[in-house]
Amino acid sequence: MAVLGVDGCRRGWVGVRWDGGTGVLVAPTIAELVDAAGAVEAVAIDIPIGLPTDAAREAERLVRRLLPGRASTVFNAPAATVLDAAEYHAGNAANRAALGLGLSKQTWYLVPKIRDVRDWLATDPVVPVVEAHPEACFAAMNGGVLVDGKTSAAGEAVRRSLLEGHGLAVDALRSRGVAVDDVLDAAATAWTARRFADGVAERHPAEPRAHRSPAIWT
Repeated sequence: MAVLGVDGCRRGWVGVRWDGGTGVLVAPTIAELVDAAGAVEAVAIDIPIGLPTDAAREAERLVRRLLPGRASTVFNAPAATVLDAAEYHAGNAANRAALGLGLSKQTWYLVPKIRDVRDWLATDPVVPVVEAHPEACFAAMNGGVLVDGKTSAAGEAVRRSLLEGHGLAVDALRSRGVAVDDVLDAAATAWTARRFADGVAERHPAEPRAHRSPAIWT
């Protein structure tokens, strides 16, 4: 049966449905994307799930350790209260009040997508959903961190090669609002979704394994 890997893009969300072959889907909301994918065993998505309330998550700290030289690609999950903020300065203040940390602009720009996923999960979808981080997924496939950035020619080539080596030959072509690296990242999370469905994915932190979040899976 198929699994679905998901990454954000300018048009909303891009997904790679993997069931031996691959298909690329794009939708403005996560609910519409998962509906378009049809029946799947698991969904892995590159967005924080299970937001902190009083301390930064351990998941990011652990995954950064897996990515020497690329740790800056792992953003801290915002505090849950940030999702109620109307603008950046209010969000930054909410994050400082809850976690004692400032809120990066990069994370603030993710808030609409984090909110979209939070609201969808509140509808209690029947499919299991886990959080994944594409750079950590690629590092796990490779047995070590990838040095070349994903938007470079060398970085794109090695990521395509890794995916193909794991049976994920994906038609990653640039289109309006969807970059090639968005599709490759979604394919990497599909690899983790397959591993999760098969019961072999690694959880960061390792326990409690029975709880899908807050954690980053590879």
